[in-house]
This record gives sequence, C-alpha cells and structure tokens, in this order.
Amino acid sequence: MARLSRRYVGGRLVRFVLTVWIGLTLMFAIPRLGASNPTDAILARLLTGGGGGPDAEAIANSYAERFGLHEPILTQYVDYLRNCVTFDFGRSLSQFPSTVSSLVSAAAPWTFGLVIAATLISFLLGTLIGAVLGWEATPRWIRRILPGVLLFSSLPAFMVGIVLIFFFAQQWQVLPFAGAYSSSVTPGFNWPFISSVGEHAILPLLSIVLVQMGAWAFAMRGMMVTTAAEDYVILAEAKGLRPRTVFANYGVRTAILPQLTSLGLALGSVAGGVVVVEVIFAYPGMGDLLFQAILANDYTLIEGVSYVLILGVAIATLVLDLLYPFLDPRISYGRGVTV
Repeated sequence: MARLSRRYVGGRLVRFVLTVWIGLTLMFAIPRLGASNPTDAILARLLTGGGGGPDAEAIANSYAERFGLHEPILTQYVDYLRNCVTFDFGRSLSQFPSTVSSLVSAAAPWTFGLVIAATLISFLLGTLIGAVLGWEATPRWIRRILPGVLLFSSLPAFMVGIVLIFFFAQQWQVLPFAGAYSSSVTPGFNWPFISSVGEHAILPLLSIVLVQMGAWAFAMRGMMVTTAAEDYVILAEAKGLRPRTVFANYGVRTAILPQLTSLGLALGSVAGGVVVVEVIFAYPGMGDLLFQAILANDYTLIEGVSYVLILGVAIATLVLDLLYPFLDPRISYGRGVTV
C-alpha cells in the first residue's frame, strides 16, 4: 500500500473489531436490563388472545427453553457472539417460525437504500450550499436565499416527517406517506414497481435530507472561509485564473476533505435517525423491524438487526478512513506519522 503502513492498517482493523464488539455487547446487555423478558411478552400475548391458564405458561416456558433463555447469562453471551460470527441468529421470538436472517434480509435493502441515498444527497447539497455561502465572491442575493433551506437543521427528522405528511399527504395529497410501494403493483424489475418505490421514498428521504444537510453546510462554510485566506488561493487569483476555477479546484477541493472524513460518522447518525422515520412512515426497513422487536422484547431479532446496522456503519467508517490518504496527497499513514 503506497500511503498506508501495515502497522496502521493492522491497528485500524483491531479498532474496527473492538468497536463492533463493544456495540454488540451493549446491544446484548441493554434489552436484558429491563424488568420484563421475552417470556413475559409471549405470555401476555397468549393471555390477550384468550389462551390463558397453565397452557399459556407452558408454551411460554417452552419458548424460553427453545431459545436458551434459562441458560446462564454468560452462556447466552457466548452463543450470541458465535451467532454474530456465523451470521445465524436462529428464529425470531415474536415472529416464530420466521428466521431472523430472513426478516433482516427482507428489511435491509430498504434501510440501506434510504440511508445511503439520504446521506449522499444531504452531503452533496449541504457541501455545495456551504461552499457557496463561504466563498467571498458569491452574489449577495444567493447569500440571502440559501440559508432558508437550512431552517430544518435544528429539528429532529421525525418532526420534519410529521410536517411533510401533513402538507404533502393529507392537505395536498400529492405523495403517499405509508409503505414502500403501492399494493396494486407487482414487485420486480418493472417500471410501475420502480416508480412506486421512488414515490413512496420521497417523504422519508426528504425528512432526513432537510435535517442532515444543515450540518454539512455549516461545516463546509467554515472550511471555505479558512481556505479562502490560504496563500495558494491568493496566488491562484493573482495569476488571473477564472473565479470558477479558483472556487472549484483550489477552494472546494481542499475544504471538502474534512467533510469526507465525517461522512462515515454521519452514516451512524442517519442510521440511528432512520429508525423513528421508518416507524412514522410505516417503511418496511430495519428501523421499523427493530421497533417491533423492542415492543415484543424479541432478543434474537433485536440482536440481528442491531448487528447489521453496527457492522454496516463500522465498515463504511473503516473504508473511508483507509481511503483518506489517497484523497489527500499531503497525508500519509506510515509509521504513525502524518505528513
């Protein structure tokens, strides 16, 4: 590796594994800290459904025996880590006999598609707005208009989603607000299904983008103000280069590098925010699946969904961290020295 030492890559991989392990351990411990457990939830559902008495308790106990809930906590933890390595979390407690893998596989494309699209769109729009606002030669009328699109940056995504539902789905009725596609279309690689998916994704996507792009814009504006005072920018202007060239090649190109570093971290915040957004829009992703699992105290499903989310964000952060020296030629990770 031209700009990465083996020592650095090895250390980064160790930190990657450590980060994932800590996240998984927390996801194992947190559900078990509550006063109730999956057996109580199963028993409550059976009693609510009219099947009370000893039979309900026997069924709940058989569930606990089937899923190893009577085992010592350390044994459960070791089994849990083994399942993470093998990507086999068994069957869901609340949606038995469905397997956790099948439920996560069905929900993952919706969530990752939404998270990746929202992150990239908010990153591109926010970075562009921040660059324009931070550049001294930007016309005054643009400086007055652009800040208006950042008004939602201080609000949580679910609140913005409620506002969007009220106007676009209820008042104007121009966009659907629930589900991932219309029930009248046949899922597959066909235009009616693709257009329906895109139409249903607009409001969830917009609720995340409107909130996220403000942070990108403010960070980029600060970097552009600093970059504009650098000697190489002043020299480029003194050479008589076109303002557009100075803005793009000398200003944006340098100021955007810290933004790329934050891109991996942003995936984590978007992945966390998308849980509530999916619940509000009844979007069939892992956020909605995780919410249902939490309500049912479904340990296996909570662990499976959390594992995929944690692993996805950790891998994205690792890849961006390793790519950073190739994006900025001034940086080299060799023997722990940054040049």
